[in-house]
Amino acid sequence: MQAYVEVIIRTIAAFVLLMITARILGKQTISNMTFHDFVSGITLGAIAANLAFNDKLNHWLIVISLLIFFGISYLVSKIALTSRTWSRWVSGTPTVVIENGKILEDNMRKIRYTMDSLVQSLREKNIFNMEEVEYACLEDHGKLSVKKKSEYEWVTRKDLKLHAAAVQSFPVELIMDGKILEDNLANNGLTVQWLEQVLRQRKKSVSDVFYAVRGTQNQLYFDYYQDHIEQPID
Repeated sequence: MQAYVEVIIRTIAAFVLLMITARILGKQTISNMTFHDFVSGITLGAIAANLAFNDKLNHWLIVISLLIFFGISYLVSKIALTSRTWSRWVSGTPTVVIENGKILEDNMRKIRYTMDSLVQSLREKNIFNMEEVEYACLEDHGKLSVKKKSEYEWVTRKDLKLHAAAVQSFPVELIMDGKILEDNLANNGLTVQWLEQVLRQRKKSVSDVFYAVRGTQNQLYFDYYQDHIEQPID
């Protein structure tokens, strides 16, 4: 019976300590989680779990450990507010993945960000056609910020009382990372020969293409390995 009571008390203590430390560390920890917030959250959670259930360890030592780690995390956060260099190191920096409508595949490889993740993030922002995007930046907390091209901003067809054409089809990815997605072509009644012919009309070959997609209005979007951007934003 005593063991059960001890576990109950330790669990309540762990919960209270986590709530207090989370409150002091601020909403940043739970809203936009950076590298520092991620590490802090996991470690504080692990220490609190030991406090709650690991009766082989002295509970006071675990409390001290939790308070020390909380102090370190709090100090790091305070320093990051005053030092730009320190903030960039502990929280990371944003990475541009689309510039002037061109996908920066080298930047994506540096941060191990896949085309599937990029396309999914754009869809979450109701962007189904890649040609609408002028800039896209992956923030240090892992969310994608997007700036549309001017012709797709502010004034919409609805504002002008123009009826937008109905969506004819769901976007179909044709090429990803230089490889033809033959299953996607076959499932949508398209052929490799048709795709190669389209590229020949543009004086390109499959090996030149990093990403290709057919949009909702059956329009084609191609992003090439050679973006001809002299100094891409890193």
